[in-house]
Amino acid sequence: MIKARFFQSGGFLTGFEVSGHAGFAESGKDIVCAAVSSAVQLTVNLLDELGFTPDVNVGDDVIRCIFQGEDIPSRMAEQLRLHFESILEEFPGTIKITISEV
Repeated sequence: MIKARFFQSGGFLTGFEVSGHAGFAESGKDIVCAAVSSAVQLTVNLLDELGFTPDVNVGDDVIRCIFQGEDIPSRMAEQLRLHFESILEEFPGTIKITISEV
């Protein structure tokens, strides 16, 4: 299962961490993992392109992205969370989404 943890402070999302594998199909053919990976990469790249300079750490099967700013970065992270919710609706049991106060 993919674990998607979003960080929140003062009512704004301030980052996220995504780890694990969906287990929907074998490695290299898992469309859920591909969808999640692509959405995370797009979000990080857009935050960077828009000048929010996210602090990104990538490890074995985990990516963590923390950013500054409130309105736009928080809304982008919220859209990522909603995207994960949509994937979860179509592929139940593949993603666990949590929001943690920091």
